[in-house]
Amino acid sequence: MLYDMREKKNIIELTRLSVEEYKESAKLPLIVVADNVRSLHNVGSLFRTADSFGLAGIVLGGISGTPPHPELSKSALGAEESVDWIHVDSAYDYCVAKAAEGWKVLALEQAHDSVRLEELEIGPEDALVLVVGNEVTGVDQRIVSMASAVVELPMRGVKHSLNVSVSAGIAMYSLALRLGL
Repeated sequence: MLYDMREKKNIIELTRLSVEEYKESAKLPLIVVADNVRSLHNVGSLFRTADSFGLAGIVLGGISGTPPHPELSKSALGAEESVDWIHVDSAYDYCVAKAAEGWKVLALEQAHDSVRLEELEIGPEDALVLVVGNEVTGVDQRIVSMASAVVELPMRGVKHSLNVSVSAGIAMYSLALRLGL
């Protein structure tokens, strides 16, 4: 039996948009809020994932590290240059303001009455704010309480959670698909 000969793409074939072209391209109406994410590697991974799915931007709340920083750049690999971002003192205040503008605030958290991510009802017309939390304490309870929905990833193993950048990446991909990725 013969197998398909699949050859990996070379770096020239993988070349994508320039930073300028990316900044001018249409973005999905999805903003990721890092609520006191303490690891610069996790923050960098959020940037890289947001870039790959063409998200509207990242909000770095509280103690979340901000560019420029070499530890953040290690995992962002330049995405901190392409993705729009802001820092806010309070992720909660930011979420309240976005909700008042009509954005749906989604807390990625394990909570009573949470909805499995794949069961969340959204449409391509929705504008979403996805809040991911601190590596130890999670999303601020005030955000969980005011959110349009609390979404949860199903867990089957011994561990009760995933790394924040991994869970955020899964959620960003799922939501981006439903927003028209």
